[in-house]
Amino acid sequence: MALPVDAQAESAGYAHPERLVSTAWLAEHLGQPGLVVVESDEDVLLYDTGHVPGSVKVDWHTELNDPVTRDYVDGERFAALMRAKGISRDSTVVIYGDRNNWWAAYALWVFTLFGHPDVRLLDGGRAKWAAEGRELTTAVPEPVAADYPVVERDDSRVRAFKDDVLAHLGSPLIDVRSPGEYTGELLHMPDYPQEGAVRGGHVPGARNVPWATAAAEDATFRPLEELRALYEGGAGLSPEDDVVVYCRIGERSSHTWFVLTHLLGYDRVRNYDGSWTEWGNSVRVPIETGSGQ
Repeated sequence: MALPVDAQAESAGYAHPERLVSTAWLAEHLGQPGLVVVESDEDVLLYDTGHVPGSVKVDWHTELNDPVTRDYVDGERFAALMRAKGISRDSTVVIYGDRNNWWAAYALWVFTLFGHPDVRLLDGGRAKWAAEGRELTTAVPEPVAADYPVVERDDSRVRAFKDDVLAHLGSPLIDVRSPGEYTGELLHMPDYPQEGAVRGGHVPGARNVPWATAAAEDATFRPLEELRALYEGGAGLSPEDDVVVYCRIGERSSHTWFVLTHLLGYDRVRNYDGSWTEWGNSVRVPIETGSGQ
């Protein structure tokens, strides 16, 4: 049975408050039957330095991605992962992580590909939990193996591929990378190795809304009206739009996908996880450089 919706998320006015929990809600429900807490970070060593008591770690690189093909794990591998983490199909899963929940949102998006019914994000993630002085532990739980069915991954609703983006040119596209990556000045994020793609720039027609602008200083999501101003007033989107979001490999754009889908309530948002690493290296695909807007 799913755990109750966080009243704080409901009062915030987001479209799908059932996808978000506060640190207070998590602290109140820790250890409750049916709840599994998952930490998924960019820094995959961070979990070992201290984590929310009872939480299990999911490594985005080794556990969510296929080891050979650039793709996600299939239904068999996902089911095996869930069983090993003690997650059943009716578990309420709360995911949190570092860097404003950047990779936590990515993990939640992958869970969505398999249609896990109740998966939520911890608003503010690891940073807010720690800043509030809440308990962290290095004790690693030993989950009881759960029963999780093999579910075929469904990419059709929330995932876009290169050909989908080519067909989508002229329709709403949001590039969530930094302004320097968007203009073509940088081939990777600031302060990271410049190895992202052969060419710099953005998909023609894309608007630039850096992903982290959706987060407040304490790493929580900005209030509803501020998010509307950012994506609707600033980028010209409307809830009826068919939107594709992208970044470098689909992780930052998962965060924006979460905002548009679960906080603003857009029904048609797809994440192009091939993103600039694929687009900027592909033969004969069009690009634009400069501010573009």
